Amino acid sequence: MTVVVVSFIVCLLFFLGVGIASARLRKNTSEDYLLASRSVGPWVVALSAVATNNSGFMFVGLIGATYTEGLSSLALMGGWVTGDYVAWLVGIPKALRERSEQGGCATIPSFLGHGIQGGEKVVKVAALIVLAFLGTYAAAQLTAGSKALHALFGWDLVAGSVMGALIVVVYCFSGGIRASIWTDVVQSVVMFVAMLLLLLVGISDAGGPVALWTSLAEIDPQLVSIVPANAPFGFAMFVLGWLAAGFGVVGQPHIMVRAMAIDSAENMASARRVYVVWNVLFSISAVGVGLTARLLLPELSGFDPELAMPTLSMQLLHPVLVGLVLAGLFAATMSTADSQVLSCSAALTQDLLPRPGASHYYNKAGTVFVTMIVLGFALMGESVFALVVLAWSSLAATLGPLLVIRCLGRRVTSTTALAMMIGGLVAVLGWKYGLGYGAGLYEALPGMLAGFAIYAIGDAIGGETTESEAA
Repeated sequence: MTVVVVSFIVCLLFFLGVGIASARLRKNTSEDYLLASRSVGPWVVALSAVATNNSGFMFVGLIGATYTEGLSSLALMGGWVTGDYVAWLVGIPKALRERSEQGGCATIPSFLGHGIQGGEKVVKVAALIVLAFLGTYAAAQLTAGSKALHALFGWDLVAGSVMGALIVVVYCFSGGIRASIWTDVVQSVVMFVAMLLLLLVGISDAGGPVALWTSLAEIDPQLVSIVPANAPFGFAMFVLGWLAAGFGVVGQPHIMVRAMAIDSAENMASARRVYVVWNVLFSISAVGVGLTARLLLPELSGFDPELAMPTLSMQLLHPVLVGLVLAGLFAATMSTADSQVLSCSAALTQDLLPRPGASHYYNKAGTVFVTMIVLGFALMGESVFALVVLAWSSLAATLGPLLVIRCLGRRVTSTTALAMMIGGLVAVLGWKYGLGYGAGLYEALPGMLAGFAIYAIGDAIGGETTESEAA
């Protein structure tokens, strides 16, 4: 255990050192704190976006869900990754980079309300949505990190969450979003290597791929079925719902802000190619680890399956590698949490409670306040998977359709914009909790469709124009 602890601490200090080293390039401005002065290269943006997108959800939530549900998680992620790629392919991130710079917008809410008469209402409502749901998302990351520490040291989950919150503040204060991006890149490489290594060792320990498949089928045939057990609307609609979830990346401020930080919109195609390849490899590996854990760790079925990855690594890997895997997992969840906290604090200090002439220290004060709120959510101890899927769908449905409309250059009235956000949220919550159909069709799809439908109605009634036509 001593070797594991030493390896964990050394690796964690290295990740922290990378983030702190980014301070050498920082400028004491709000734009640098929030967007790294729009100077980040395409490969760095891509790897950072992958790590920020996946981390706690992929390494704790998805592996835990696969442990419970089986191979159907691969269909879930297949739809998700495809929808995510479509969003990049149609040029939404590129348009966001171009238009946000033209409008001088440093946050997603400010971009959504820019140039709209009465747009300040749109900005404030969007900021409240970011605080509520991205804050919940960040809490899931602290919970994921605390579970890694619980598996490693036996720490109480509260202690792990508090430690994670402190690290988030260190990341943010050292270099703002640049610190987050730099550490994301290192962690992307480390996490993928660790995940792949754990998968290969696990399959070998299970007797090979065929033996793994056969053993899982003997435990429960559903574990090797790509079709989920609970899909009341059929397999196609199940996948379609998660495809919409992937496209819902357009509503995730902590990911889309990386597109705003890239050095040039013309480099977005290079970033897209790297992003999709790493996303596919991560997804396949995570599902594979979840299936392997289901066979090798049957005892988790009566406890918390979201402890599968750290528990499996301690059982199969050399102590040095265990420390590496768990440090990568923990640091990745923290860097994702700090990206989300930065987006939340930006929404608070730039959009909801702006102070003209305030320095970037005002942003840092907002970061501390938001971190404390997020920690409170994390201490409630909810499932990482459940928190992430709810936060993701809510952000996708409330911010996603409006962001797409703005990136396409369509004008929208403040009334229509507000109705799109509120209508999307109502559709998500109504579908998931009112009708109870979330298992068969992920609520991001009806939520986003509601937002686009409201825009179409507003366009038909009010005759919305393109920005070029209005000019």
